[in-house]
Amino acid sequence: MNVLVDNTKVSVDGQIVLPKTVTQKLGLIAGDNVVFIQEDNQVIVMNAAIYAMKKLQAEMKGEAEKADLQTEEDINAVLSDIRAEVESV
Repeated sequence: MNVLVDNTKVSVDGQIVLPKTVTQKLGLIAGDNVVFIQEDNQVIVMNAAIYAMKKLQAEMKGEAEKADLQTEEDINAVLSDIRAEVESV
């Protein structure tokens, strides 16, 4: 469902100021990064941290099954191995 939240103008320099209603909906604070994602003839503005997490989740989908990680203990064991390897470097 498309909902118009707010609008803004593009400056001569090509810059925009995100309205407060938009920054609040995206959970943004001063200094946060945003990404612009083009899908067909529209552009989606998204909190960059959330976008990165969604990309990571999409990339990792199904990996636990491939690695035969059945329980939380299995995951903790893998994490312990990784931490030990990193600490030894």
